[in-house]
Amino acid sequence: MKSQAPLLRPRIFRPTPLNLNRLAGRLKRGEIIGVPSETVYGLAADALNPEACMRIFAAKKRPTTDPLIVHLASRYDIDTVAHVNEAALALAEAFWPGPLTLVLPKKNIVPLIVTAGRRTVAVRVPDHALFRKLIRLSKCPLAAPSANPFGYISPTSAVHVRDSLIGSGLRAILDGGDCSVGVESTIVDLSNPDKPRLLRPGGIEAEKIEMVLKRKLSRPSYKSISAAKSAPAPGMLSRHYSPRTKLILHTSLHPQDVMHMTVNEVCLLLSKPSAQVNKLLKPDTKKQLRWLSESGRMNDIAKNLFSTLRKLDEENWSVIHACLVPGLEGLAPAINDRLKRASAKA
Repeated sequence: MKSQAPLLRPRIFRPTPLNLNRLAGRLKRGEIIGVPSETVYGLAADALNPEACMRIFAAKKRPTTDPLIVHLASRYDIDTVAHVNEAALALAEAFWPGPLTLVLPKKNIVPLIVTAGRRTVAVRVPDHALFRKLIRLSKCPLAAPSANPFGYISPTSAVHVRDSLIGSGLRAILDGGDCSVGVESTIVDLSNPDKPRLLRPGGIEAEKIEMVLKRKLSRPSYKSISAAKSAPAPGMLSRHYSPRTKLILHTSLHPQDVMHMTVNEVCLLLSKPSAQVNKLLKPDTKKQLRWLSESGRMNDIAKNLFSTLRKLDEENWSVIHACLVPGLEGLAPAINDRLKRASAKA
């Protein structure tokens, strides 16, 4: 009986000039590459090459009804792939490079596989110098969803990508360090600039976007989105960003709650317990306490969310108890959106 060949393990490349040129050459030849960004790591391919983009869907086992985001090196390149309006130009000037994706009417140069058959395209300029340099070297816009198996927790390091996509066909990952934002981009639909819609909360707060547009963003219901034949933008499915471990959400969660849990359950807090609270806990329960931030800073919570969920998933707990972020402003909607989708049953 023949033994099976070992699954191909992607190689992580340091960001040297030689490696950047090599990886750009691979993209030109239609390969897929793991790439860093400020939000999460992406799985990139030439956005104008339908066959290359199909390799993204195959590697992730992603349905072709879920569109891809097209990444550009500069905001001045936006009119190469999309029909632009004044609202889009205002937001691009204010927030690009950065974690903001705009949905606009697409130009014919963009293949329908990228847009899930829609006549609109999602586009952004990433705030990661290495990613933008790779786009420039490859001389093409890059389609790049998160570099993980479809539906699983998004990757925020090159190691996350390597360990998640063994045997997927991915051969190379550009190491750009840990992601500085840690949650995906905010997505705003400006295909009708008179009716801007917030499709996904993310790394840019909705309040800041509304200040630039000088109008409120509408929020479509998730029921109407899930009923559509294809998603209007990435990350819109009810279940997404999900650990294998059961995740239960709470509106409030305190360190003392761990004393009412079984030994194989873990309590994920927003901030580190105070020394005074820590003294009240039994020594054998402290190992069941984890937190997303030393101080409770919102930026730290967002940055550490996916990496902490991955770590807990690898530790084989039976249940992860996590707390929603209080409030409706700043990064709270983005963090809670990811938690709610991660805990959804379907």
